[in-house]
Amino acid sequence: MPSHDGIRPQDALARALVVTRAPLPDTMRRLSEVLTDLVPHRAVARRSAVCTFTPTAAFGDEELTGRITGAELTRLAGRVTAGAPWQGEAVLAGAPHPVLAVASTREFAEPAETTEAADTGAGAGPLLVAVRSSAEPLDADVTAVAQGLWDLVTVNQERRMAEAGPTQAASSRAAAAARARAIAELTDAHSSVLSAILGTLRAASLDDTAARRGAVDLAVAALIDLRAGADLDRELSEEPADAAFGRLTAELRPLLRYSPVELDLRPPASRRTLAADVAHGARAAVRGAVLAMLEQGGLGRLHVSWQLDEDTLRVLVRDDGPGLLAPEALAVHRFTDRLTALGGRLVLDALPGWGSTLTVTLPLSPDLPAAPAAAGPLDALHPRERQVLEELALGRRNREIALALHISESTVKFHVANILAKLGVASRGEAAALARTAAATA
Repeated sequence: MPSHDGIRPQDALARALVVTRAPLPDTMRRLSEVLTDLVPHRAVARRSAVCTFTPTAAFGDEELTGRITGAELTRLAGRVTAGAPWQGEAVLAGAPHPVLAVASTREFAEPAETTEAADTGAGAGPLLVAVRSSAEPLDADVTAVAQGLWDLVTVNQERRMAEAGPTQAASSRAAAAARARAIAELTDAHSSVLSAILGTLRAASLDDTAARRGAVDLAVAALIDLRAGADLDRELSEEPADAAFGRLTAELRPLLRYSPVELDLRPPASRRTLAADVAHGARAAVRGAVLAMLEQGGLGRLHVSWQLDEDTLRVLVRDDGPGLLAPEALAVHRFTDRLTALGGRLVLDALPGWGSTLTVTLPLSPDLPAAPAAAGPLDALHPRERQVLEELALGRRNREIALALHISESTVKFHVANILAKLGVASRGEAAALARTAAATA
């Protein structure tokens, strides 16, 4: 590597040593630090198939790093030749910026499987992009140092990933599961759009022309979102709670665009980040609950709120409808299995004439230590389930319990099923006997 004022070979080697010694999660930060005086920049980003857990990553100015997408990096990769650093203007984070882009020369770069992949850069080797502070051209020996550093980084990461132990392998499997959840999220989005289009076409308040126009607007907006959907690669890890709720808001409004139902939204009073699967699960629960509640008819208002505490996300969806929402109606929208997989809990209260309330509680971290064993056989029950169990212990049937607690018979059945499962008993009689025993020993 040629010498340069302030870029001696030994300096370049020292920079390389700093980066290659960094833990994998810290690589982008270290790389930014060693490049900062050679290539002044606001942020650095990478696109690589080496790390299956985070195929894209960025470090630097949060206004940029939070909005740079995998699609933008892929388009830029199509303009860069391996071993030939590229300087110019590229769209990143939705706006043009001066950049230095470097593609790795590693011989084991993934080959393009199709002509289309080659044209878009999808088959190029790992890409490093520095979003520069100015557009002034860089000297060739400066870009040569950047190229050499990036080649060393990619070779080092390839080796470390190949030698990964069980923990890293488990992370890769988790990444595959996250991608599956992203696909499920996309399916849910499609379902919401189709439901919104159908609602528009069926709206009694619109004539045929207005209904068609509204449906076309929704379809066009959905297509634009799909084409810009490559930013899902940035949603496989975490997102701020307020941003996650903002996405939910954007998904709900089309469902009610031509409906007289008023939507009351209460976002979380926190910017705390949520694991992507928790955010996806919470949004799926709200979408499913809203659709189920709208199907009842007779609604004037829907309330949706998220509340965060130290270790849980509490989701509340409440309507002022007839109060006849049954658990079976929620099952149709198929979000309960996702909540179960996340360790979530769902409680439905429907009071005839007063409306229905769905409460979902999701743990924020799957790695939290297991809760201590319950001190008593009934400690696992929700307060409403305890009330139902007390009525069971008195020998009352579902209709009597519904009248006593001012809830629907369907809701009583839902609570009874939960009680039997939590107590590990097979019948109402066994549950009642367990309740009486617990009361006698209290």
